[in-house]
Amino acid sequence: MNEHRPVKRQPSLLERAADLFGIDPAAGAPTIDVSGLPPEPEKKAKKAEPVVEPEPAPEAASAVAAEPVVEAAPTVKPSPRKEVARAAPAVVPTRQGTIDRDRLAARGMIVPGAPVTGISEEYRIVKREIIRNFTGAPGRPVLPRGHRVLIASANPGEGKTFSAVNLALSLAVEADHDVLLIDADIAKPSVLEALGLDDGPGLMDALADPHLPLGDCLIQTDIAGLKVMPAGTQHMHDTELLASARTEALLAQLEAGAPGRILILDSPPVLAASPAAVLAGHVGQLIMVVRADETLESSLRDAIGLMGACLHIQLLLNGVKYSPGGRRFGTYYGQGGAS
Repeated sequence: MNEHRPVKRQPSLLERAADLFGIDPAAGAPTIDVSGLPPEPEKKAKKAEPVVEPEPAPEAASAVAAEPVVEAAPTVKPSPRKEVARAAPAVVPTRQGTIDRDRLAARGMIVPGAPVTGISEEYRIVKREIIRNFTGAPGRPVLPRGHRVLIASANPGEGKTFSAVNLALSLAVEADHDVLLIDADIAKPSVLEALGLDDGPGLMDALADPHLPLGDCLIQTDIAGLKVMPAGTQHMHDTELLASARTEALLAQLEAGAPGRILILDSPPVLAASPAAVLAGHVGQLIMVVRADETLESSLRDAIGLMGACLHIQLLLNGVKYSPGGRRFGTYYGQGGAS
């Protein structure tokens, strides 16, 4: 019996949250339902049809007949961002900012360049799951727009911003990706405060004024792989602006020239602000943060019901207290490790 115990893997935060609330995100989220895909991939498929239509000879027709099977692959691409990247240069932030490491440490968050801790290891597990969802893995389909990730919670105070910032910091050190962290909690933004960055124009300013240079709404942090977009000026029609085609065009601009970019959006609480449900329609992955011993199952189910515009929803259990004999990440690396 002792031979089998080391083989058994401890469940991740995502898996523990799913077990706790009796929800199977993989079974409950039909991530490859073609009818639910966003309009952009469908338009690409339609553009390919005129090339297939001409049938000058029976032999050519038989050769073309095999092509639709091959051409079907674009419908499972994460997004058309590679095509967009070739058509436009990357947006360059005009603002610079230095992340306050002491503030992060005081709040128990990931500190860039510091030794590995339990929290940094937990978010390593979470980010690997997110990356696999949009890059693909054996037996796993590629999520359309999976590089856009919305971090939400049912109610305020359950740790969505804590999770969004930690996840962005963890992803920022990836060699093949860079991260744009967007504060989309317009009413009560807190990303800049958590990182110790100065406020300024951001998401709502860019949506309200199409002539505003987009680079003025971005902050390049002192971490090369991390850029931040503040929430910006509050707007009385924030939900309507976020629901407009302008938002989708803006996100495409932010992805242009950066095919490896991951967008992390910090959402408003789902049951407290209507923009959350609208934002779900712009992303391929939704991480619902669940506060251990605080989030009610009824609240969680209500929140998930409102976020149906995103077909792939996973749970992230926050505020877990481990037993002395439980998992203790970070101790393996000692004092010399680096996150």
